[in-house]
Amino acid sequence: MEKSQIHSSIDWTKPGKQQGHLYIPYSYNLAGWANLMVPVTTLANGEGPTALVLAGNHGDEYPGQVAILRLCRELKLEQIRGRIILIPCLTIPASKAMTRLSPLDGKNFNRVFPGSASGTVSEMLAHYLTTVLFPLSDIVVDIHTGGRSMDFVPCATMHLVPDLVQRRKMLEGTEAWNSDIAFMYADVAGTGLLPVEAERQGKTVITTEMGGGEIVTAAVHRITQSGLRNVLVHFGVIQGAKVPRAKPVRWVQALDREDYRFAPESGIYENLVDCGADVAGGQAVGLIHFLERPEREPAVVIAPTAGVVIGTRGPSLAAQGDCVACIAHDVPPEVLA
Repeated sequence: MEKSQIHSSIDWTKPGKQQGHLYIPYSYNLAGWANLMVPVTTLANGEGPTALVLAGNHGDEYPGQVAILRLCRELKLEQIRGRIILIPCLTIPASKAMTRLSPLDGKNFNRVFPGSASGTVSEMLAHYLTTVLFPLSDIVVDIHTGGRSMDFVPCATMHLVPDLVQRRKMLEGTEAWNSDIAFMYADVAGTGLLPVEAERQGKTVITTEMGGGEIVTAAVHRITQSGLRNVLVHFGVIQGAKVPRAKPVRWVQALDREDYRFAPESGIYENLVDCGADVAGGQAVGLIHFLERPEREPAVVIAPTAGVVIGTRGPSLAAQGDCVACIAHDVPPEVLA
């Protein structure tokens, strides 16, 4: 495989605490020689698993970025057994621009894996994760929210991987986040996802949807930060007492394309059902209003089957084809056995 062009100031074999950068070469009009510098913190102490903890996969998803920045400052070397690699923001230009996609290359970072050593900035970083950091890791945590486009019930999430040993580790890690709902999701908007590549390499992968929207409540920050720490304690990377669940988790899944409801037309979208509410099959979950046609009845978005509304549209304006709701269903017990 082609060698990465990214330079790391971190020595991945060295024990102790290091704070440095990944240097991704690129050019723009005012700099023929430039580097995008991605901050990285590592703590390595003794024998144990390696956890790679990531946020800012999409720039406008901030709770994970805050949670990892806290760990970069607060973790002490003596708390670690094994190694933890912390990257608070994978797409810094997008974070600064408050956008989902990178303004440097227009890429959705979560659609470019396994990446390319000689590609765009996003593709080079995806290639480095694929070829360097994933092979180093046992556990990969990729913290998401709905960004500005969707609002989710704050939940830890995972794919339903076929390998039963890998699945069991992911189920246990997902439950350790202590969110009230845990969500199994399907990829209905393309390929090239970061979690899929890590899963392909056999890693224990934990993801999230920690709410969404531009406003981040204190409650969302709390569950993001406490959940992340508890997952790392669960896997033994951080020493301490694991916080037990206050109540059983509700496992739900949206594995069918019909579970994801897309706007049939463009207009002003009205959510009719709150996130987390149960709905019946055939129930209206949203309306699309037509500003230029006051006399026209709104288009109705229907839940095809009974379930729980796990995610709803964020912005009021919706374009035809935008996802406006996600209906999830309780996971059969045999899947969790």
